[in-house]
Amino acid sequence: MKWSALLVVAACGDNSAAPTQVHDGFLHDADGRAMIMRGVNLSGAQKVAPYLDDKTAADYTRARADWGFNAIRFIMTWSAVEPQQGHYDEAYLAAVAQRMEWAKDAGLSVIVEMHEDIYGEGFGFDGAPRWTCDASHYATFTPKDPWFLNATDPNVIACVDGFMNDADLQHQFTAMWTHVAQELAGQPAVIGFDVLNEPNWGSYPIFSFEKDKLAPLYDEVVVAVRAIAPHWVAFLEPGRSRNGGIATSLPIASFPDVMYAPHSYDTTAESGGGFDPSHRQMILDNVADLAREAGDLHAGLWIGEYGGVATAPGIVEYMTAQYDAAGAVAGSTMYWSFDKSDGYSLLDVDGNEKPDLVNTVVRPYPERVAGTPVSYAYDAGTFTLVMKGDPAVTAPTLISVPDRVYPNGYQVECGGCVATKQPGELSIAGLAGDVTITLHP
Repeated sequence: MKWSALLVVAACGDNSAAPTQVHDGFLHDADGRAMIMRGVNLSGAQKVAPYLDDKTAADYTRARADWGFNAIRFIMTWSAVEPQQGHYDEAYLAAVAQRMEWAKDAGLSVIVEMHEDIYGEGFGFDGAPRWTCDASHYATFTPKDPWFLNATDPNVIACVDGFMNDADLQHQFTAMWTHVAQELAGQPAVIGFDVLNEPNWGSYPIFSFEKDKLAPLYDEVVVAVRAIAPHWVAFLEPGRSRNGGIATSLPIASFPDVMYAPHSYDTTAESGGGFDPSHRQMILDNVADLAREAGDLHAGLWIGEYGGVATAPGIVEYMTAQYDAAGAVAGSTMYWSFDKSDGYSLLDVDGNEKPDLVNTVVRPYPERVAGTPVSYAYDAGTFTLVMKGDPAVTAPTLISVPDRVYPNGYQVECGGCVATKQPGELSIAGLAGDVTITLHP
């Protein structure tokens, strides 16, 4: 089944809004090219007050010009939007709108996302405002380590259950999202919205949660948001259980323009043990499974988070496995995150790049494909794109080639095509049928 509708996208290298369609597992731009998004979460710092990080317009330009990213997953929280019930923080939303302008000027597409970890701020984390759950649950909560074990606390479960079973509270959440859409629908950089980060099942049966509870919530929010922003693509996450390897049971959505938005992490690395290179095939197999799930949902694959700690063992092998896994299925990915910290961030606390991490994450990838992308890969300095060219698509295929990858230049092999090199980008025309494009020093 093909899914199609109009949406607004900031074209690469072009700040104008361009209507596109979603079909055959990919976003497609106004010229009919399949779009692959490779970008970054911006940012973990925005999960907590004052909910806006220290980034400037120059940082957005850096993400595009220095690292070759073409998209950002912009982190928001319910607490930031609606700190008091029924009262929206208009100053915050105005500042978000300004950052959408920065994204547009930088040539970045944006997916706005409502983040939540361990339910919300009442437990010392992020997401839902304190007013959404009885204060007694916050008072009797005892934190656990590592952080994700807090999801098993009975007080956290009670708040999750309260939200998932309270129609009025869900209506409040939907109204909040609708207000966000009212403020941002006119921003051409915004192409879609990620409804809720890693939804938790609480005490509900884990294998029934997505079908019985999560899908109806998505139905309500997406319908309401699209009444305001009909062009926004719905980026739908499976339950948090998918991170543990449990295949999604989300049903096919009742609405079009869907991107399946799971996350991809290695469990051992997430637990602080670093990445065991023997887990490489597990990463490849898991992402292949995610791609199959996306197909079953009649959706495209967009991995909303992947990442690792730069100082942890195996970081180069870990990020290489993630790139290779996404490339094997021509998937889109967002690195976690564009922050300054000792953790998963691309920058250290002083704002300097973490070289091993950044140089592994920053690699060539196809941005716009005049046809259907099959796979992309980068190995020992050689980039390869396998695609099926569509002669009906006359716009060129665009490949992001960050300048740092080939400091001494590169050669292009594409079987008689017309290749035009520009700073950070390669434009290729004259493609038809089964095509393999190769870049090498």
